[in-house]
Amino acid sequence: MEGLLTRCRALPALATCCRQLSGYVPRRFHHCAPRGGRRLLLSRVFQPQNLREDQVLSLQDKFGDLTCKSQRLMLQVGLIYPASPGCYHLLPYTVRAMEKLVRVIDQEMQAIGGQKVNMPTLSPAELWQATNRWDLMGKELLRLRDRHGKEYCLGPTHEEAITALIAAQKKLSYKQLPFLLYQVTRKFRDEPRPRFGLLRGREFYMKDMYTFDSSPEAAQQTYNLVCDAYCSLFNRLGLRFVKVQADVGSIGGTMSHEFQLPVDVGEDRLAICPHCSFSANLETLDLSQMNCPACQSPLTETKGIEVGHTFYLGTKYSSIFNAQFTNIYGKPSLAEMGCYGLGVTRILAAAIEVLSTEDCVRWPSLLAPYQACLIPPKKGSKEEAASELIGQLCDHITEAVPQLHGEVLLDDRTHLTIGNRLKDANKFGYPFVIIAGKRALEDPAHFEVWCQNTGEVVFLTKDGVMDLLTQVQTI
Repeated sequence: MEGLLTRCRALPALATCCRQLSGYVPRRFHHCAPRGGRRLLLSRVFQPQNLREDQVLSLQDKFGDLTCKSQRLMLQVGLIYPASPGCYHLLPYTVRAMEKLVRVIDQEMQAIGGQKVNMPTLSPAELWQATNRWDLMGKELLRLRDRHGKEYCLGPTHEEAITALIAAQKKLSYKQLPFLLYQVTRKFRDEPRPRFGLLRGREFYMKDMYTFDSSPEAAQQTYNLVCDAYCSLFNRLGLRFVKVQADVGSIGGTMSHEFQLPVDVGEDRLAICPHCSFSANLETLDLSQMNCPACQSPLTETKGIEVGHTFYLGTKYSSIFNAQFTNIYGKPSLAEMGCYGLGVTRILAAAIEVLSTEDCVRWPSLLAPYQACLIPPKKGSKEEAASELIGQLCDHITEAVPQLHGEVLLDDRTHLTIGNRLKDANKFGYPFVIIAGKRALEDPAHFEVWCQNTGEVVFLTKDGVMDLLTQVQTI
């Protein structure tokens, strides 16, 4: 600081800056990444206070039925807030979780050679008219005109845009392929009846990848590679999923698979064979014959939430836009394509749907907005002397456990009892809740540690807490 003041004084033009800096006293507590002893304070987190059930019911009256657990919990805890039918404000906890999910997706996509791009949301009508999807998708497209009368849509997907981009590259060689290009962006779809919160909305985040290969055989290898990456992603998140045969729908192509999370609130009906690996969306099967085509065993039916979808497109789009490359014989050839989607915001909501209790949010451990919440004693209580101890513990965790930098939240609302704050912490779903209660006054001090994802409660010394938290995995 003194060095900065010296530099400021040397510049007359910055005299005002000097006076401001001279009178500046740094505040110790801020809601920002901890640096130099600063702590993340719960009281500074922006979120609507919807923890009372009557407030959630008032939201229900305003925005329609709360028809699934994830929607109700995300509104109640303040993870989302309704903006209009099918559109939600994503609030700080949700944005933190989504950014972590995107980092996991980036890791998996880039591990197989994916390159990240970002395409315009505004998509010219002529691209969609070229593939006939301007008419085929009908009212699902959110359409608009600019001041010149030119028609656009807000892209629900980007097959046309990416293929036109590749087609514009006139000197592609087979040696450059495959291309695996992906983005994570907002998408728009004019749902006739948005419902289930983030599970089915008009505006949502999606990861969409588009691949370009030199032959059908190479394209099939890429298809399998991406499917394996999806399996790795869901396994890392600890989500039980099933990969099912699916219909190609309006996107088209010759082969398609969905990645489904089995859950009763799901809108898709799935047929699964308990004796072999066969599984399919019921819409692809002859319902009069419900035996497995592979082993003839009776199929069992369940419901699922679609969180991923893969398509082998062949040359459906490359032939329309003339997306070519020069093959090994020096001749022009059409690129073989695939497209691969992951519903980013849908994965968040679906994970909450399948992992949470009726009253409390539970996250995949890697995606929890914060890994730990520390609860000091209530002000004026017999245990208040332990407040300094848990503050020191908070600082020590931040300094000594690198992966938890920015991951530890201190619930400084000491006007509330420990019990009330513990109840709130349980609703938010922090993987670890650490409390300075009566036993924090012992010698040595023992902290009450709630492991939310396992339901265990243990009493640990400061060293024990550190040993536990050093094992936490983060992105």
